[in-house]
Amino acid sequence: MKEAHLILGIGELLWDVFPDGMRLGGAPANFAVMAGRLGDRAAILSRIGRDELGRQAMDRLDPLPVETSSLQVDPAHETGRVMVSFVDHEPHFTVHEPAAWDFLELSDAFVQLAERADAFCFGSLAQRNPQSRQTIQTLAAETSAACIRVFDVNLRAPFYSAEVLQESLELATVVKMNAAEALLLLDLLGLTVNGHLAGDAAGMSTERQRWAAERLLGEFPALQMVAITRGAHGSLLVNRDEWDEHPGFSVKVADAIGTGDAFTAAIAHYLLRGAGLATLNEAGNRWGGWMASQSGAMPALPDSVRDAIAAAIERTA
Repeated sequence: MKEAHLILGIGELLWDVFPDGMRLGGAPANFAVMAGRLGDRAAILSRIGRDELGRQAMDRLDPLPVETSSLQVDPAHETGRVMVSFVDHEPHFTVHEPAAWDFLELSDAFVQLAERADAFCFGSLAQRNPQSRQTIQTLAAETSAACIRVFDVNLRAPFYSAEVLQESLELATVVKMNAAEALLLLDLLGLTVNGHLAGDAAGMSTERQRWAAERLLGEFPALQMVAITRGAHGSLLVNRDEWDEHPGFSVKVADAIGTGDAFTAAIAHYLLRGAGLATLNEAGNRWGGWMASQSGAMPALPDSVRDAIAAAIERTA
């Protein structure tokens, strides 16, 4: 039997604090759990506090198909928390700082995993602190040339800068963002030309989104694919040879927490299997749509649901 691909999510592991309670999350952790559910060997590279929330995080992750043996425990800083509120089902975040995940150390365990990784997902939020930023970027550089390095832009004001975005894009082979982030990203990097992307994200046509993707591909030689998500309106994928768009699926939305992370995990999973853009788009939208129909970012996933979604994706391959 072929060994499963090793997929890593590095960065924030935290508790999303909702009006009705707490749920475990953090984009890289959500990504890793979803990758594990898809059948990959997945690991979370993060840091929790030596506190009750840290212990509860380990208990919550224990039954899930994700490795936590390399999680670091911080004696001085608390496990991360984010206050979540909703406007029209869309989440708004207030991120607690400092948190344990701001102080990721370049451990031997992290380095060994990075050197063997088939896919490595990192974002901008966990780079808000110089220590975690250096650890994440060093590990990304330690991965093999064949490793898929996914930069999940995931902008959370005020925790990003043009410098972090530039450095991250130089390391990535895939970048994933939503339409609003695409506008902001190119603006921060000074890549808009003659108002080509003027206007708001809701008014960005496919043509303008393609232009944005091709601008990034032209600017960053290591990049191989740009993914732009559009919420309920699907997504656009652009590589150096072609592009594909997907209209998305109509679902009854519970909340949007973890939707983009499920999309990203599906993209990574199928990229490692050599899938074309249409299959990648189908997979990302099916799993993102399923996540949107659930509450929280790590809901229960019955085997029957997983198998049905996998079969639907295979039918498009």
